[in-house]
Amino acid sequence: MKIRVYYEDTDAAGIVYYANYLKFCERARSEIFFEAGMSPQSDEGYFVVKDLEAKYLEPARLGELLEVKTLLEERKSASVMLRQSVWRKDRLLFEMRIRLAFLKEGRPARIPSSILKLFSRWEADQGAS
Repeated sequence: MKIRVYYEDTDAAGIVYYANYLKFCERARSEIFFEAGMSPQSDEGYFVVKDLEAKYLEPARLGELLEVKTLLEERKSASVMLRQSVWRKDRLLFEMRIRLAFLKEGRPARIPSSILKLFSRWEADQGAS
C-alpha cells in the first residue's frame, strides 16, 4: 500500500512522528478487507493487537511517498503474526512484528476461513505488498 506523508503526519522538523508508522501499518492491514468488500470488524469477530516489536531505522519526511509491505509469518487458529515494513523506494525505514488475536464477543475465537483467505495474499511465497 502506498502512503504519502502529509503535514499532519510530521513533527515540527517535518519528520514523521513515531506513532504514525503504526497507523500506516494499521491502514495497510485494514485495506485488504476494504479491497475485498469486507470490514476488519464484523459479526464474525475482530482483531486486536496482542503484542508488537518495532524498529525505527531511518526517518521519513514531509511529501515523501512510502510503501507499506506486509508478510504473514505465522498463522494459528486464533491469531496471526505479521511482519510489516515501511519503505521509501529501496530504503527500509521501519519494520515491526505484530501478533493479532481474533476475538468474538471479547473472547479468543477461531479465525473464519473467509478471513484466512485474505491473509494468504501476504504469505512469503506469494510476495508481500
